[in-house]
Formats: sequence, structure tokens, C-alpha cells
Amino acid sequence: MNQYDLMAQTVVYETPLPKIIEETSGLEFLNQDLLTHNDSGGKPVLYRFNLKGELLQPYTIEGAENNDWEDMAQDENFIYISDSGNNKGNRKNLNLLIVDPKDNFATVGQISFHYRDQQNFDKRSEHPFDAEALIATEESLILFSKNRETLTTELYSLPKKAGNYSLKPQKSFDVQSLITGGDYHHKLQLVALVGYVKSGEQFLYTLSNFDLDHLNSVEIKKFKLPLDGKQIEAVKIIDHKTFWITSEDEGNRHPMLYKIQI
Repeated sequence: MNQYDLMAQTVVYETPLPKIIEETSGLEFLNQDLLTHNDSGGKPVLYRFNLKGELLQPYTIEGAENNDWEDMAQDENFIYISDSGNNKGNRKNLNLLIVDPKDNFATVGQISFHYRDQQNFDKRSEHPFDAEALIATEESLILFSKNRETLTTELYSLPKKAGNYSLKPQKSFDVQSLITGGDYHHKLQLVALVGYVKSGEQFLYTLSNFDLDHLNSVEIKKFKLPLDGKQIEAVKIIDHKTFWITSEDEGNRHPMLYKIQI
């Protein structure tokens, strides 16, 4: 079977989310609940909600600005918020915020970055210098790009330490979609990505045997989601066959939480 053949899957649970998180664009666990945030123009707030879709508590990230928060990732110490949205390719203030959930989500550092190959910062609609998916492994943070030129996704790794970094792609995956969110499960060595194409089709990708030092051994599979016309921008792995994803409200409807099984 070709690594990009479409595979079967289904929605096993869904519930609407509060309108205040109408542009849900990242997803993380917080004990038995979930955390999310809005993207560009939203407040610098993480929203906690339960699996019934009920809003429990907002957490304001003091001193932060939401230029275009696109994803977040978590390790045993911190949550990393990816202020990396760059739709027009003209941003020069790309960064990841480091916040401490054990200290009321206080900001403890910032990781600034730029793309080593980028010379042109003019506004344009098609370019490779956008990234909307962030994962955290044991040692590194990893961004997956939203490449509007080639519909590939490039993998960039960063240290977990505050600083200013120049990014060069380590691997490109020919996903033939625009990648909007990601997650990593250490025990399963599994990465999940979500993406879409302009026709409105939505996809889930699994990257098995994920190891940053052996990227050529990664096995990738593509699953078409039965959610055409939705705007999926966040994913969280439950187990190797089950995933939480959220969709934005698209104007007149509620944002949604879905459980997907493959």
C-alpha cells in the first residue's frame, strides 16, 4: 500500500464547544480536561473545558500577545505556545512562548526563530514560511510547516531553551495538503497531524516510529475525515487509533470537539 493511500475512519463522539473559543487552534490535556486557544487576533488566553464541551476556566497569559497562536505542545515541565502563524509570509516576530502550568501559566521564557532560507518578506499568498503544527518530544520542539507553494510539510526542530534560532528544514513530507495542527505521543512513538485542501476536504495523518534521528524510517498514513467543509486546526492523541480534534465555528455555527477512530 502506498504510504499516502486513504484509510478508513469514523467519528465516534462529537459535542459543541463554547462560542468564546470560536477559533480553537491548539489542543492539550490538563488532567482529565482539555486546553485550547484562539488564533490570530484572539486574547492571550488558554481555555479549559471538559469532554462534554463545557467551559471550566480561562487562564490569561500575563504580558503575552496573541499575534497568531496556532498550536501548543506540552512536556512534563511546561506548555509551549506557538505564535507562528504567518499567512502572508511577512512576519519577523515568530516565537514560541514557554509557560508554566504549575505557576498559574506564568510565562517563563520565549523562543524566537526565523527561517534561514527566507529572504523575501513581502506579503504574498503562496510561500513556504508558515507553520501551524507544534509537537514536543523529550529533547526538542518540532514545527511542521504549512507550505502553500508545494502542499508539503517541512519539519523544523528547535531547542526547548529561550533564545533566537535560525531554522533549516530537516525533512519534507509530501502530504498534499495544508497542515494545521499536530501532536506527539512518546510511548507510542506516534505523531498525528491534521490538514486540509482548498476544496474543503479534511485529513488526519499518522507518523509511526517517529524518531528525530531516523526520519527516513517514519511510516506515514493518510486518513480522510468525514468533516468536509469544517476547519480543523488541532489534534490530540488518545491512543494509536483514537484522537481528539477540534474545528472552528466557521461563522454561524459552534466550534466542535470530535473523537475520531481509525
